[in-house]
Amino acid sequence: MTGGSFTGKVVWITGASSGIGRSLALAFAAAGARVILSARRKEALQEVQRACGTGEVRLIPFDLSDLDVVPARAAEALACFGGVDIMVHNAGLAARDRVTNTSREVHERLLRTNYLGPALLTQALLPSMLERGAGHFVVISSLSGKYGGPLLSAYAASKHALHGFFESLRAEEHDQGIVITIVVPGFIKTDITAHALTGSGGSFGRVLPLYRHAMSPDECARRILLAVARRRQEVLIGGTEVWTVYLKRWFPSMLSVVVRSHPVRLRNRLLGWIPVLGRRWRPPSAER
Repeated sequence: MTGGSFTGKVVWITGASSGIGRSLALAFAAAGARVILSARRKEALQEVQRACGTGEVRLIPFDLSDLDVVPARAAEALACFGGVDIMVHNAGLAARDRVTNTSREVHERLLRTNYLGPALLTQALLPSMLERGAGHFVVISSLSGKYGGPLLSAYAASKHALHGFFESLRAEEHDQGIVITIVVPGFIKTDITAHALTGSGGSFGRVLPLYRHAMSPDECARRILLAVARRRQEVLIGGTEVWTVYLKRWFPSMLSVVVRSHPVRLRNRLLGWIPVLGRRWRPPSAER
């Protein structure tokens, strides 16, 4: 992929204030795109805007879980540059707790943020894309969109919903120039668990150790841009853990035992026993 692959393209990114979203904003801007950034915190978006340098960057701060404002924010985005070529659904919220401890309010909040917000935003943008005969939706999902695990019921449910919605959209509009790329990240070095909710709606408040030594969001963003440029339908990004998607497909009973016994340690140990799959991701500098 060359830096000019996205020159002049209008890319709207939600959840752009930190983590993968921030890295995607910088990567798309560096690749020549005109970028629209959204998240709840205007000050954080302004910092990302400055980091993007001299490119064309617009800000639309809003809370994606506030479904009533979605149509107006979509109209605002369409007016920024006359259309949206690539919509990156990156905003998301995690929750960690047992099913028996998870309140209705937490279930509803995750569904609004992780599923209903992106779905309604897509519906608002789709007519303009269909009129032009072109449009690309990039959906940042999770391994939890492929299979559930302990303490992740609400989060996994919302990510499963994303897959169902966008796979249906892909089937409906496959001959109308609409492209769907579903990104399934494994463990990426972000603060997603620190910002996660508990079942009562409080803050989980800490980064799990496995995320501290995971793939960097910049490397994740680089791979996402490559997948978007290649118009991939789905891409797995991460380390050894992404191979669990294939275990789910080929050996579902085995994966069920591993996940319920210990969702991380035993899963990675199992994959480490398989030489082809046991190669951990290393940054480019370590591969030379």
